[in-house]
Amino acid sequence: MSAAAEKPMRLTLDPEIVQWPETQYVFVEKQGPFSTNAARAWTELHKLAPAIAEHNTITGYLSLYRMGPKIYRAGVSVAEVPEELPAGVAYERFAGGKYARFVLGGSYAQLGPATGLVAEAVLQRGLRMRDEYYIEHYVNDPRVTPEDQLITHILFPAT
Repeated sequence: MSAAAEKPMRLTLDPEIVQWPETQYVFVEKQGPFSTNAARAWTELHKLAPAIAEHNTITGYLSLYRMGPKIYRAGVSVAEVPEELPAGVAYERFAGGKYARFVLGGSYAQLGPATGLVAEAVLQRGLRMRDEYYIEHYVNDPRVTPEDQLITHILFPAT
């Protein structure tokens, strides 16, 4: 068992309803099982991030995903409509909207189980969801933030 799996999960299960803003989003998209495609999408995006940043200001990292059909996007938000993007990425103006936000503290290795617990909490509370992308917003930078201090917002599209 990994050290991340042995630590207790720090996850809020009482959501805060928030308004996600319109976002200029540059991403790598994969379709199919998240268990293999999420890591592949992030590997590709991280290789392309320096080229994205050459002509654009990266303001954050987030994934957008749909449960059915399974679509996973690993991406960055940028300050303006992007210019001169490298091959291998796509751009979309993501409209945002109303979301139920849950907060995970700690390792990204806990994201899969945490999302499952969030889905259970949504069902138990009878929260209604829109047919829209779900969001994982990576609040701090894992290159400079200790693993146990990472914060991820898990956002479900609320009605």
